[in-house]
Amino acid sequence: MKRPVTIIAAAFAGLALSFTVATSSIWSSDGSHSRLGFTVKHMGISDFNGSFNTYEVKMTATKEDFSDAKVELTGDIASINTANEMRDGHLKSADFFDAEKFPKFTFVSKSFTKDAKSKNAYKVVGDLTLHGITKEVTMTAVHNGTVTHPQNKKEISGFKMTGTINRLDFKVGDSNPGLSNEVNVTADLELVKE
Repeated sequence: MKRPVTIIAAAFAGLALSFTVATSSIWSSDGSHSRLGFTVKHMGISDFNGSFNTYEVKMTATKEDFSDAKVELTGDIASINTANEMRDGHLKSADFFDAEKFPKFTFVSKSFTKDAKSKNAYKVVGDLTLHGITKEVTMTAVHNGTVTHPQNKKEISGFKMTGTINRLDFKVGDSNPGLSNEVNVTADLELVKE
């Protein structure tokens, strides 16, 4: 009778181990130490910068190296900030983002794959929904490391995500010789482990 008992015990031990391995870690953005910004070329000669002040990022992963991570971002169009109130109002209007009709933008990753050329870089593919249109976009993420906060003792992890989108793909504004169609997006994220 010892053999069946041993087999059953081993099976339960394996089951417990599988649950341990599959446990997801959840990370949320620290808004006071993160930034979601964009850059557009103006008149072909200068970079015009802006950001969104209100957004949330959540990342879940079962692997310590984040190679199976899933990223979900939600932001408020009305929080756009270009350091010019009149320009911000124009960008929120129906001429561009139409914040009243489309108040939110989202990004949901479909893959988060390690770059074979760099141990800290990842290729992130996901769906961006902006101005009521959803398109697949590709981003690059660089993991800047994970540390323990000296005061609250929570784990924090830093990522820089970058990518380029074409605003006309999302019908944000019209073709304009004074404003580039390409928009460079940069998210400097400090994520706190829950």
